[in-house]
Amino acid sequence: MTDMMLSMHAFEVLGDPVRRRILELIADGEQSSGAVCAAIQQEFGISQPAVSQHLRVLRETGFATVRPVGARRMYAIRPSAMRDVDAWLDRFRRTWTPHLDALATEVARGKRDRRPAASRAAAESASTDDPAATTTEEVS
Repeated sequence: MTDMMLSMHAFEVLGDPVRRRILELIADGEQSSGAVCAAIQQEFGISQPAVSQHLRVLRETGFATVRPVGARRMYAIRPSAMRDVDAWLDRFRRTWTPHLDALATEVARGKRDRRPAASRAAAESASTDDPAATTTEEVS
């Protein structure tokens, strides 16, 4: 491992869209380096050596593990690295969680308040569009 790799902050690693996409690909289970490389080459149009370099960064910074299976190399996410990032973000969740909860409450309130109005409007529209729906009171 190089000194540069050891000193990279997690968000420097995660700041690259290619590395984030690689992590998304391996998040649900192991993927061969060939499968990861093919997906990344198709999505980002970068060379195989460039993809290999991104995989190396993820390995050396502890975000991914690799194990040989015959001639293939299988990549998987290293959960402890993601837990470290999550723990760091936890300090900030205290700031935004109450705001997001309040937003969810207001959205739910707005939906509830609009529902009766929309139902009334639909009923009124149906009664004026359908002459058979005219009541005797309207005729008099």
